[in-house]
Amino acid sequence: MPNAEDPAPRKLGAYRRLIPYIREQRLLIFGWLFFLAISSAATLTLPAAARFMIDRGFGQTDPALLNAGFIGLFGVAVIMAIAGASRYFCVTLLGERVAASLRTRLYSHLLTLDQAFFERTRSGELVSRLAADTELVQTVVGSTLSLSLRSVVMLIGSTTMLIVTSPGLAGLTALVIPAVILPIVFLGRRVEKLSRESQDRIADSSAIASESLNAIHTVQAYAREPRERDRYTKAVLLALATARKRIGTTAVLTALVILLSFGAITLVLWAGAHQVIDGEMNAGVLAQFVLYAVVAAGSVGGLTEVWGELLRCAGALGRISELLDTEAGIRSPERVELLGQPVRGALRFEHVEFRYPSRPDKPAISDLSLSIEPGQTVALVGPSGAGKTTLFQLLQRFHDPQGGRITIDGQDLKSLDLAELRSCFALVPQDPVLFGASAADNIRFGRIDADDDAIEAAARAAESHEFLSALPEGYQTYLGERGVRLSGGQQQRVAIARALLLDAPILLLDEATSSLDAQSEQLVQHALERLMNKRTTLVIAHRLATVQKADRIIVLDGGRMIAQGTHAELLSEGGLYADLARLQFAA
Repeated sequence: MPNAEDPAPRKLGAYRRLIPYIREQRLLIFGWLFFLAISSAATLTLPAAARFMIDRGFGQTDPALLNAGFIGLFGVAVIMAIAGASRYFCVTLLGERVAASLRTRLYSHLLTLDQAFFERTRSGELVSRLAADTELVQTVVGSTLSLSLRSVVMLIGSTTMLIVTSPGLAGLTALVIPAVILPIVFLGRRVEKLSRESQDRIADSSAIASESLNAIHTVQAYAREPRERDRYTKAVLLALATARKRIGTTAVLTALVILLSFGAITLVLWAGAHQVIDGEMNAGVLAQFVLYAVVAAGSVGGLTEVWGELLRCAGALGRISELLDTEAGIRSPERVELLGQPVRGALRFEHVEFRYPSRPDKPAISDLSLSIEPGQTVALVGPSGAGKTTLFQLLQRFHDPQGGRITIDGQDLKSLDLAELRSCFALVPQDPVLFGASAADNIRFGRIDADDDAIEAAARAAESHEFLSALPEGYQTYLGERGVRLSGGQQQRVAIARALLLDAPILLLDEATSSLDAQSEQLVQHALERLMNKRTTLVIAHRLATVQKADRIIVLDGGRMIAQGTHAELLSEGGLYADLARLQFAA
């Protein structure tokens, strides 16, 4: 991530990331700059109008001239109002569109990253980047950046007019400029550092909240609500303490700038007043100069107020850029080979070696060689941590082996398009994943273009139709986040219906019936047996009673294949499988 001690110019360089998104909104940019120019020009005419009225209107006591002056002044106000409102509309909409594009781009990119990235990154922090950081970008582009540019334009314009109005007084004003700028430079770095820390603390609190809410069932089951509340409260208070320091520093900076700016104006006004008394300057010229000085001071003050926000947003853009620049370790090759159609489902592991990136010192799979013929049903058994689920992840190429290779129908997985490869597998995990959507949409996740008849047919095959049709709105009933409105067994059957709908040539069943009661398990097992017909199927099971009919049983331990055969053959050989069977069937 960007270093908090980086100088401001390098920090502000992070705004280059926004250029492609801003370019897409050329019409809004043109409107913003056009109306900014009109409103700034109108504002800069006010001091000159004031001078005219003082010298020509008040001085000559001409009512007609005075009336014309005030009518002109009102006309300027009308122009300022219309231009200001138009500028606000253009720049605010620009901020919304840029933030929406950036948010969409970031989310789309996150979906492409591999499992190794998500193993080392908290999902709550990513959600915070999507929400808090992009919201800050929207605020800066839609407001702060506009105010900054307006302040710069007004500062340049008012400074130019100060020199034109009275070069002598302008030179006196220039003498106090360093006294105004130095606090901005010194305290601005402190504000930027605290702004970054504040965003990091907000991300920490978001991560804690996301983690606790995703595990709310466990939190409540263990009555740990007070503990989680305390964790979140401490994180929020830490973020608040950091924000308080940032706000305090910004407040001091603002006070110093206002004090020094208007102190300079007072000094210039004092000098100008003596010139008026001595007859060296007209009162109107002094009034014009003072008004331009007020505009200049206000512009400097405005830049001071937004400087911290600009640096804060630059830090957020730095974090977003880091995510966007992260490349997935697992991706489709540049030259993709096409799988032969139809996919037969022949699988082969050739001396496969694999270690998880988070545990590089411990092999998860060690020198594994295994061939699975099309249409075979192969069961993977062994103690927890034996490598069963790892084989599933390698097959779907969530990870690549460090040694050996894996093929499907004779083609190396690394040579295939990821989407095409993964469409060959229908996965039913041990812990079913349901989305906050209707029952129909959860099943349709298996095949997006499926019609209602196909969804119902899959549900019937998975023994889900009866309880789904009994829901208040049938298949259109919202199941709640993670499917909380269904029991564990019902969630599993919806997941099985999703896999049935996909109708892939290879089935991956990871304890697919583990959450079902005996009656439901028998019904779903029959449905799975029909689906497994003429399809390659890999089954992970701890309950050996569910895999006795498998064509072949692979016994894994410590990432190694230590035995293979039918149920009867493995029982007669003794060893780990026989010991597991004896323990389970004796119970």
